[in-house]
Amino acid sequence: MAITKQKKAEIVEKVEGIAKQAKTLVFANFKGLTVAEQNEMRKSLRAQGIGYTVAKKSLLRRALGSAGFEGQMPELEGEVALAYGPYSAEASQGKEDELAPARELGSFVKKFPEHLAFVGGVFGGKFVGREEIISISAIPGMDALRAQFVQLINSPLQRFAVVLNAKAEKGE
Repeated sequence: MAITKQKKAEIVEKVEGIAKQAKTLVFANFKGLTVAEQNEMRKSLRAQGIGYTVAKKSLLRRALGSAGFEGQMPELEGEVALAYGPYSAEASQGKEDELAPARELGSFVKKFPEHLAFVGGVFGGKFVGREEIISISAIPGMDALRAQFVQLINSPLQRFAVVLNAKAEKGE
């Protein structure tokens, strides 16, 4: 069934609003996902403060073309969904994670590799391709990065303490 002009205008307006507010947009091809898998994914993304919507490719192109992003929009093929964020109340409090949409969607790309794939996205105000979104999705979150940094700092001290302990035991 065809979508009315009014409904198309609403969808374009919604995507334009998303493009203005969200820090990161990720395009994903989702062909073959079951309703249960999509519901699981939407629930998990929502819990992380990430929005997920599906729109026709022509409407996405129209809405994002007027958003003024730099570069060339990636080729959208198949059934395309849009993950975006941060959009939650936490984002307005300065706890936003611009990498979260790519990272969280990336976990589902790994979980459903035959049905879900990255297509491209918008990061830092520029259109980026599939490979760049894949590399962005591999970057861990801030909590994990802080933990890795603390471990990096703590490691030499820990080794030094082990050496001193061994020397003390040997000397006694």
